[in-house]
Amino acid sequence: MKIELEGKVLDCNVQYGKRKKLSIHIDTIGLITVKVPRNTSEELIKSAITQKSEWLLSKLAAISKTKERPKKRVYHQQAKFMYLGKEWDLHELIGTEDLDEEALRKSLRKFYVSIEERIKKFEKQLGVKPKTIEIVASNTKWGSCSSDKKITFNYRLVMAPLGVIDYVIIHELCHLIHMNHDRSFWRRVGSIAPDYKEKQTYLAQLMRCL
Repeated sequence: MKIELEGKVLDCNVQYGKRKKLSIHIDTIGLITVKVPRNTSEELIKSAITQKSEWLLSKLAAISKTKERPKKRVYHQQAKFMYLGKEWDLHELIGTEDLDEEALRKSLRKFYVSIEERIKKFEKQLGVKPKTIEIVASNTKWGSCSSDKKITFNYRLVMAPLGVIDYVIIHELCHLIHMNHDRSFWRRVGSIAPDYKEKQTYLAQLMRCL
């Protein structure tokens, strides 16, 4: 969902679920998530966001200021890294004892490649099988599918929540059925991931933070 606050257009990831109250969260990289009860109207959601506009804009300004002073990524036990949409200390994700910075970097990337475990589930559901699957590093794409049925996924995808990861996998596997982004393609994607537009919003925000 997009909403304008004081001349700024914000992308908000709206999540519907079994809950009684609406809540608004903003993480350390500026991704806004609004959790709402099922059947909450768009009007009510926008009203709640507007009421929190001062807090949201101040948080975003602080995050933006931090980004203006980029720091070299440091690898140590307490260094912060995103995994499945949450921030973790490095030692919570991988073993860090007796490893130097280069070894930690390689070990973390190997850990991130765990996305492969999610692919088999949707291959079976869609009845497709890519020729090859490769995990790559990219600053521009989360995934791709070539005309010869070769699929790639960005290893940084595991920074996103599990539902978002699943959407990208579904998206690329659906290209084995429909190579173009036509109506038939989006209908097939939507049959498995009906909230794919929300996932696209999240991914666009996350890509800007890489």
